[in-house]
Amino acid sequence: MPPLVTADDEDAFDRLVERHQREIQVHCYRMLGSLEEAQDLAQETFLRAWRARETFRGQSTARAWLYRIATNACLDFLDRQRRRPLTRDRVEGQEPPAEIPWLQPYPDHLLAFGASGAEEPDAAVIGRETIELAFLAAIQHLSPRQRAVLILRDVLGWSAKETAAQLDSSVESVKSALKRARSILRAQLPRQRLGWSPPRAPTVSERELLQRFMDAHDRTDATAFAKLLSDDVRMTMPPLPYWFTGRDAVAAFAAQAFGPGSPLSGGHWRSVITGANLQPALAGYLRRPGEREYRAQALNVLRIEHGQIAEITVFEPRLFAAFGLPPVWPADGAPFSKPSPSQ
Repeated sequence: MPPLVTADDEDAFDRLVERHQREIQVHCYRMLGSLEEAQDLAQETFLRAWRARETFRGQSTARAWLYRIATNACLDFLDRQRRRPLTRDRVEGQEPPAEIPWLQPYPDHLLAFGASGAEEPDAAVIGRETIELAFLAAIQHLSPRQRAVLILRDVLGWSAKETAAQLDSSVESVKSALKRARSILRAQLPRQRLGWSPPRAPTVSERELLQRFMDAHDRTDATAFAKLLSDDVRMTMPPLPYWFTGRDAVAAFAAQAFGPGSPLSGGHWRSVITGANLQPALAGYLRRPGEREYRAQALNVLRIEHGQIAEITVFEPRLFAAFGLPPVWPADGAPFSKPSPSQ
């Protein structure tokens, strides 16, 4: 059978892979947990596919062919990195979350697959709770091969036979890896996230909660901020090794961060509502005393459970660009508002 793409037919290759570009990046993101690394590995995938284009003869779909290349590219990367989440010491009886310094948020606007006019990919690509940060953090505890098996089987819904073919493995090996991966995942996921459910738009009460959170943050009102938190709220700050568990601990951190003597005190905050990993997020800008501009300070990704903030993951401001947000905002600039597919 002749190749479906000849050596000099770049247009045919572009048409072959165009539909799957974004979902391949999402696949790499699930494998790696890092947006920047996922973007690099997606590009590596298409480079490998271009080099191997004459070997693709239609025995499988273009999608399966690209997923195979992407999975192997990610496995090669993880084999070179050999990184694992770091276990933190218990503090005063608290069980701290594992440290995952490479974890990064994924902008919601990159999940709007239909925006470019390309045909929609399978709903499983983003149609389950497997893009949320809780899931991304949990699967970092799996070995790279377990991670690949879990994603192909439980996220994309491929059969054990199809998964084995993708990984050059046996069906028995795939079943064994999946059983072990599910067991580890159950131990790592929050209780509310043990099953998949479709994403949904935020409720009116959740939108109101987000607005109150933003108002308390921008007023640096630690007392109002604390009232929005669940009893067992958790805050982490990858890549920094800081974590806080429980309302009192998170509220005390906020009071210290906003209080006298803090590098953040005395300034004027403004926030932009955005979305990451199909979760609400706030991009915080700070105008310090004597300055005329607001500068990017932190990206807060929130998990809401039962009408309260259950988790806050704080990311560094250099990631603002991926969300289409500027590093600096003039004090007299446009209103702070940025719509997001999840909002």
